[in-house]
Amino acid sequence: MNFKKVVLYTAADGRAKWREEAIALPEGTPQAMLSEVFPSAGYQLRHSPVGFRSQWHCTPKPQWVFILAGEIEIGLQDGTSRVFKAGEHFFSADTLPEGASFDPKVHGHWSAQRGPHPLVTLFVKTP
Repeated sequence: MNFKKVVLYTAADGRAKWREEAIALPEGTPQAMLSEVFPSAGYQLRHSPVGFRSQWHCTPKPQWVFILAGEIEIGLQDGTSRVFKAGEHFFSADTLPEGASFDPKVHGHWSAQRGPHPLVTLFVKTP
């Protein structure tokens, strides 16, 4: 059994892209399969009101993003976007390439609250 990890990452061309990875769930019981314990470096909660939209940005350090309430849309430079609803997640790892200067026409993503309810997210920081 596996857990689907949706990953937002920086490709070799410096642009943000999506991929999916499998995380094995080798522990626990058939009723409650578990992954290994992963390290974390703290967590942060965010409340974004209806109408929130960020500027283009890169993730400063890789982190898990769990949608606790509402909906978030993540837009990429190629014009595509994905919407994540309450109960869904992604791993944000689209960091600025080493040595690069941020260019909003190349790097990063934008995020926006969608739907009629405020967006509440949980960020789990990685070491």
